[in-house]
Order: sequence, then C-alpha cells, then structure tokens
Amino acid sequence: QVQLVESGGGLVQPGGSLRLSCAASGRTFSNSLMGWFRRAPGKEREFVASARSSGGVTYGTESMKGRFTISRDNAKNTVYLKMNRLRPEDTAVYYCAAKGETMNNYNYWGQGTQVTVSS
Repeated sequence: QVQLVESGGGLVQPGGSLRLSCAASGRTFSNSLMGWFRRAPGKEREFVASARSSGGVTYGTESMKGRFTISRDNAKNTVYLKMNRLRPEDTAVYYCAAKGETMNNYNYWGQGTQVTVSS
C-alpha cells in the first residue's frame, strides 16, 4: 500500500520558519516528481513547489521561491519543504503529492498537515 505521510506542521508566529516532511512508503519514488500543494480556508488548492528526480525544482509563485525551499532525499524516500519568513497568508493545509514525471496528474496524495501562521 502506497502512503505519503506529512509531518512538521503547526502554529508559528509571522516571520518564523517550519520544515515539513513527507515520508513515502509502499514503493520507491526516486524516479517520480514530488510536490507540495496547499489549501487555505475558502480557497482553491494551490501549487507550492515540486522537485524532479534529477533535482530540478519549480515554485508556484515568486514569493514562494524566495521564502520556501523544496528538497528530497531519495535514499529516505522523503521530500521536504522548508518555509522561512512565514506570513499569515501562508496558513493552509499542506499536502504532499507524487506522480510519474511524464504523467499529467499527481496520483498519490498525503493526508495533509496544518500550518497556521499567527501571533
């Protein structure tokens, strides 16, 4: 059974940092594209970042590119999202996802981890 399990969410003050982790099990994702998405209350799901097996990365917005860093450890079948200078508008449930690099849609999803940025 394939599972993606996120961890590392929580409550943080504006300007703070968090590192999210996503541990995959059930198969290796070393040749897959791994991504992070988020859904804020009342909003559509939003692409945050993705990392190719080759190491190439993509971010959803310039703001994310300047504050977030996606990385992966293929040996541990894990992908990370380090978030710095967090803002209240970053508050959302963050989801990890995976897909084959030639596929259009992500077909594996985690259950999500809540990130709340508030003073």
